[in-house]
Amino acid sequence: MDVASIELVERFPDPLDYCRLRSEAGMAPRSLEAARRGLANTLHGVSLLHEGAVVGMGRVIGDGGCFFIVSDIAVDPKWQGRGLGKRIMGALMAWLRTNAPSSAVVSLVADGDARHLYAKYGFVETTPHSVNMEYQVE
Repeated sequence: MDVASIELVERFPDPLDYCRLRSEAGMAPRSLEAARRGLANTLHGVSLLHEGAVVGMGRVIGDGGCFFIVSDIAVDPKWQGRGLGKRIMGALMAWLRTNAPSSAVVSLVADGDARHLYAKYGFVETTPHSVNMEYQVE
């Protein structure tokens, strides 16, 4: 499997591919209903395609002015470890540099060792000053 065959497109996957790729990448599942509602609010998203199939994704959500959140970075496990996360982040960061106004805050939640990837793009840990908190609707 040659990484050169992977195409980056500036559009986010549809809800079915989104749910599938989250599951394959070991991320917490989202319902199809939640995906249909939420993905419509994506500010910018990218997909990695191999022979037309989605093998990677990432998106930016937020209010478009003050706050932006990098979210849903995922790569199919068969393609991990080949720099594709960097391709996704590079595309999202290029969009943010062009579209986020000065004083905007860009945040993300880094799972495990992914924090090392995000640090390469200028993200810093904010603990103990602030901590990520979440509430999940059941």
